[in-house]
This record gives sequence, C-alpha cells and structure tokens, in this order.
Amino acid sequence: MRVLLIHGGRAALPYLARMDTQLGAGLRALLQRAKRNVVVVALAKKLARIAWAVMSNQRPYEAVIASKG
Repeated sequence: MRVLLIHGGRAALPYLARMDTQLGAGLRALLQRAKRNVVVVALAKKLARIAWAVMSNQRPYEAVIASKG
C-alpha cells in the first residue's frame, strides 16, 4: 500500500502543485523548502489521511480554495 501511495503522490504532485487550493499552496511552499522526494512522501501521507477520512465519514472530498490575501 505504501508503494502505491508513493507512486500516486509522485504522479499527482505536478498537477496538484499547480492547483489554486490549500493543498496546492502547501505543496508549492514545501517544494521551496524540501527536496522533491520528501515532498512526495509528505503528499502520500496526506493522500492516505484524505482517503481514510473519505472512507470513514462516507462523504466526498471537497477541496478548499486557497485565499488570496
């Protein structure tokens, strides 16, 4: 499972980092401070927590738009 989350994070990172959401803003900031593989692992952890919350709450994921200010 861990390998699949890492591969998914590596594949999704370029797309998610361009999005105007809190997740995208966080990824862009983290990419400035940390190495890319560290960011991939952090994203995989975040995706695992999102997946767990979606399954346990039985509600769809709703991305929060980043505030510009």
